[in-house]
Amino acid sequence: MHRLSRGLALCVILPLLAACSGKAPTDTAYRAQGAQISSNALFDPARFADVWHVVGAYGAETSCGPLAETWVLTGPQSYQVTGTRCGPNGARAFVAPAQVTGPGRITRDGEVLWVMWVDADYRIAVIGTPDGRFGRILSRSPRPRPDLLTAAREVLDFNGYDPAGLRMVAGG
Repeated sequence: MHRLSRGLALCVILPLLAACSGKAPTDTAYRAQGAQISSNALFDPARFADVWHVVGAYGAETSCGPLAETWVLTGPQSYQVTGTRCGPNGARAFVAPAQVTGPGRITRDGEVLWVMWVDADYRIAVIGTPDGRFGRILSRSPRPRPDLLTAAREVLDFNGYDPAGLRMVAGG
């Protein structure tokens, strides 16, 4: 096979193989790769359990309208999470187990989420991934207090997330 033909074949085959995996490519990072990130050392799994509205996020999921997640504690360090996610054809329901793996660190659906901040009354939370491909502001209310929302944005910025990339969820 000619060198150019092999290269062309790889350009066609590799994206098809990625599509067959069932997972969308996640090359986009919304935080500076060298920036420090921290998880909440005083995170309380029991207080985190309940309904959370996604009020801000990075990426395309913000275009699906109101999204929410319900975190039900199923053990001292585990949850059953149900909710809605934004997919290629709009909002879709999901169910996923989640496990607390460290202070403010949760593995859900194979993805390691860090709870970077929760206000003292657990009204608003900031979660994300160390690689920066995922970041969200969660709130108990679909319309959080402006001061809490400002604090959440500052936490994302402090942890290296790009403030310009944060989008508020439509309808929230």
